[in-house]
Amino acid sequence: MRLSGILKSWNDERGYGFIAPKRGGAEIFVHVSALPRDRTRPTVGESLTYELGRGRDGKPQAINVLRQAIDQPSAERHRTSEPRSSRRSITMPLISLLIASSLAAFGYRQYDQHAARARGLQVAMPTDASVDAAQATTVNFRCDGRTYCSQMTSCAEAKFFLKNCSGAKMDGNNDGVPCEQQWCTSPFAK
Repeated sequence: MRLSGILKSWNDERGYGFIAPKRGGAEIFVHVSALPRDRTRPTVGESLTYELGRGRDGKPQAINVLRQAIDQPSAERHRTSEPRSSRRSITMPLISLLIASSLAAFGYRQYDQHAARARGLQVAMPTDASVDAAQATTVNFRCDGRTYCSQMTSCAEAKFFLKNCSGAKMDGNNDGVPCEQQWCTSPFAK
Protein backbone atom coordinates (compact mmCIF):
# COMPACT_ATOMS: atom_id res chain seq x y z
CA MET A 1 0.00 0.00 0.00
CA ARG A 2 1.38 3.40 -1.04
CA LEU A 3 1.50 6.17 1.52
CA SER A 4 2.15 9.85 0.96
CA GLY A 5 4.06 12.47 2.87
CA ILE A 6 6.30 15.51 2.66
CA LEU A 7 10.08 15.47 2.90
CA LYS A 8 10.69 17.11 6.26
CA SER A 9 14.50 17.07 6.30
CA TRP A 10 17.35 15.94 4.03
CA ASN A 11 21.06 15.47 4.71
CA ASP A 12 22.69 15.58 1.28
CA GLU A 13 26.17 14.65 2.56
CA ARG A 14 24.97 11.44 4.19
CA GLY A 15 22.19 10.67 1.66
CA TYR A 16 19.20 10.33 3.96
CA GLY A 17 16.28 12.26 5.37
CA PHE A 18 12.88 11.99 7.01
CA ILE A 19 9.35 12.02 5.65
CA ALA A 20 6.41 13.45 7.60
CA PRO A 21 3.39 11.23 6.77
CA LYS A 22 0.26 13.11 5.64
CA ARG A 23 -1.86 11.00 8.00
CA GLY A 24 0.33 12.05 10.90
CA GLY A 25 2.50 9.98 13.17
CA ALA A 26 6.25 9.54 13.55
CA GLU A 27 8.60 10.68 10.82
CA ILE A 28 9.78 7.88 8.48
CA PHE A 29 13.46 7.39 7.59
CA VAL A 30 14.29 7.50 3.85
CA HIS A 31 17.64 6.55 2.31
CA VAL A 32 18.89 7.89 -1.05
CA SER A 33 18.81 4.33 -2.45
CA ALA A 34 14.99 4.29 -2.11
CA LEU A 35 14.65 7.35 -4.39
CA PRO A 36 14.49 7.17 -8.20
CA ARG A 37 17.87 7.38 -9.92
CA ASP A 38 17.17 10.58 -11.85
CA ARG A 39 20.32 12.36 -10.54
CA THR A 40 18.35 15.22 -8.99
CA ARG A 41 18.49 15.96 -5.28
CA PRO A 42 15.24 15.89 -3.30
CA THR A 43 14.15 19.17 -1.75
CA VAL A 44 12.65 19.77 1.68
CA GLY A 45 8.90 20.28 1.42
CA GLU A 46 8.56 18.06 -1.66
CA SER A 47 5.58 15.66 -1.86
CA LEU A 48 6.52 11.98 -1.97
CA THR A 49 4.72 8.66 -2.13
CA TYR A 50 6.32 5.54 -0.68
CA GLU A 51 5.83 2.04 0.59
CA LEU A 52 6.60 1.13 4.14
CA GLY A 53 9.35 -1.38 4.80
CA ARG A 54 11.86 -2.29 7.52
CA GLY A 55 15.48 -1.17 7.69
CA ARG A 56 18.47 -3.28 8.89
CA ASP A 57 17.77 -2.19 12.40
CA GLY A 58 14.12 -3.33 12.15
CA LYS A 59 12.73 0.19 12.28
CA PRO A 60 10.16 1.47 9.70
CA GLN A 61 11.76 2.85 6.54
CA ALA A 62 10.40 4.31 3.25
CA ILE A 63 11.06 2.15 0.17
CA ASN A 64 10.15 2.51 -3.53
CA VAL A 65 9.81 6.28 -3.16
CA LEU A 66 8.28 8.28 -6.00
CA ARG A 67 8.68 12.02 -6.28
CA GLN A 68 5.29 13.42 -7.26
CA ALA A 69 6.72 16.57 -8.83
CA ILE A 70 8.92 14.47 -11.17
CA ASP A 71 7.34 11.04 -11.55
CA GLN A 72 3.69 12.00 -11.93
CA PRO A 73 2.48 14.75 -14.27
CA SER A 74 0.82 17.53 -12.36
CA ALA A 75 -2.60 18.88 -13.35
CA GLU A 76 -0.95 22.11 -14.52
CA ARG A 77 1.42 20.26 -16.86
CA HIS A 78 -1.48 18.21 -18.16
CA ARG A 79 -3.48 21.33 -18.95
CA THR A 80 -0.63 22.88 -20.94
CA SER A 81 -0.29 19.75 -23.06
CA GLU A 82 -3.96 19.81 -24.13
CA PRO A 83 -3.67 22.87 -26.39
CA ARG A 84 -0.70 21.23 -28.13
CA SER A 85 -2.73 18.18 -29.02
CA SER A 86 -5.60 20.36 -30.22
CA ARG A 87 -3.11 22.37 -32.31
CA ARG A 88 -1.85 19.11 -33.80
CA SER A 89 -5.38 18.00 -34.53
CA ILE A 90 -5.91 21.23 -36.50
CA THR A 91 -2.56 21.34 -38.32
CA MET A 92 -2.57 17.76 -39.60
CA PRO A 93 -5.80 18.19 -41.62
CA LEU A 94 -4.55 21.55 -42.89
CA ILE A 95 -1.29 20.01 -44.06
CA SER A 96 -3.19 17.14 -45.67
CA LEU A 97 -5.51 19.60 -47.41
CA LEU A 98 -2.53 21.63 -48.65
CA ILE A 99 -0.83 18.54 -50.07
CA ALA A 100 -4.05 17.31 -51.71
CA SER A 101 -4.76 20.68 -53.31
CA SER A 102 -1.17 20.93 -54.56
CA LEU A 103 -1.44 17.49 -56.15
CA ALA A 104 -4.79 18.41 -57.72
CA ALA A 105 -3.35 21.65 -59.15
CA PHE A 106 -0.34 19.77 -60.53
CA GLY A 107 -2.59 17.11 -62.09
CA TYR A 108 -4.87 19.72 -63.65
CA ARG A 109 -1.87 21.60 -65.07
CA GLN A 110 -0.53 18.36 -66.61
CA TYR A 111 -3.93 17.53 -68.07
CA ASP A 112 -4.32 21.05 -69.45
CA GLN A 113 -0.89 20.93 -71.11
CA HIS A 114 -1.65 17.50 -72.58
CA ALA A 115 -5.02 18.70 -73.91
CA ALA A 116 -3.41 21.82 -75.40
CA ARG A 117 -0.79 19.69 -77.14
CA ALA A 118 -3.50 17.39 -78.48
CA ARG A 119 -5.48 20.36 -79.79
CA GLY A 120 -2.30 21.72 -81.36
CA LEU A 121 -1.57 18.39 -83.07
CA GLN A 122 -5.09 18.15 -84.46
CA VAL A 123 -4.75 21.57 -86.02
CA ALA A 124 -1.15 21.02 -87.13
CA MET A 125 -1.68 17.60 -88.70
CA PRO A 126 -3.54 18.79 -91.81
CA THR A 127 -1.05 21.58 -92.37
CA ASP A 128 1.90 19.16 -92.01
CA ALA A 129 0.28 16.75 -94.47
CA SER A 130 -0.40 19.54 -96.95
CA VAL A 131 3.21 20.75 -96.64
CA ASP A 132 4.49 17.20 -97.20
CA ALA A 133 2.25 16.81 -100.25
CA ALA A 134 3.49 20.11 -101.61
CA GLN A 135 7.09 19.06 -100.99
CA ALA A 136 6.52 15.67 -102.63
CA THR A 137 5.17 17.28 -105.77
CA THR A 138 7.99 19.81 -105.95
CA VAL A 139 10.84 17.41 -105.03
CA ASN A 140 12.00 15.49 -108.04
CA PHE A 141 13.45 12.08 -107.32
CA ARG A 142 15.60 10.43 -109.98
CA CYS A 143 16.67 6.89 -110.51
CA ASP A 144 20.28 6.74 -109.46
CA GLY A 145 20.86 3.02 -108.94
CA ARG A 146 19.70 2.68 -105.34
CA THR A 147 17.58 -0.41 -104.82
CA TYR A 148 17.28 -1.13 -101.04
CA CYS A 149 15.24 0.46 -98.23
CA SER A 150 18.39 1.21 -96.25
CA GLN A 151 19.39 3.57 -99.06
CA MET A 152 16.11 5.56 -98.94
CA THR A 153 15.41 8.66 -96.83
CA SER A 154 11.58 8.66 -96.82
CA CYS A 155 8.50 6.66 -97.73
CA ALA A 156 7.77 9.01 -100.63
CA GLU A 157 11.23 8.38 -102.06
CA ALA A 158 10.81 4.59 -101.67
CA LYS A 159 7.41 4.74 -103.45
CA PHE A 160 8.96 6.75 -106.30
CA PHE A 161 11.79 4.22 -106.72
CA LEU A 162 9.40 1.23 -106.57
CA LYS A 163 7.09 2.78 -109.16
CA ASN A 164 9.60 4.39 -111.56
CA CYS A 165 12.99 2.67 -111.28
CA SER A 166 13.88 -0.83 -112.45
CA GLY A 167 15.55 -3.31 -110.11
CA ALA A 168 14.12 -1.85 -106.87
CA LYS A 169 14.12 -4.48 -104.13
CA MET A 170 11.94 -2.72 -101.54
CA ASP A 171 8.65 -4.66 -101.58
CA GLY A 172 9.36 -8.14 -100.24
CA ASN A 173 5.72 -9.31 -100.16
CA ASN A 174 4.67 -7.63 -103.44
CA ASP A 175 1.75 -5.72 -101.87
CA GLY A 176 2.73 -2.37 -103.38
CA VAL A 177 3.93 -0.81 -100.10
CA PRO A 178 7.73 -0.41 -100.06
CA CYS A 179 9.96 -0.39 -96.97
CA GLU A 180 7.16 -1.44 -94.63
CA GLN A 181 9.40 -2.00 -91.61
CA GLN A 182 11.49 1.15 -92.02
CA TRP A 183 9.51 3.95 -93.66
CA CYS A 184 5.98 3.38 -94.84
CA THR A 185 4.07 1.85 -91.90
CA SER A 186 5.34 3.86 -88.94
CA PRO A 187 3.11 6.63 -87.54
CA PHE A 188 5.71 9.14 -88.70
CA ALA A 189 5.90 7.90 -92.31
CA LYS A 190 6.25 10.67 -94.84
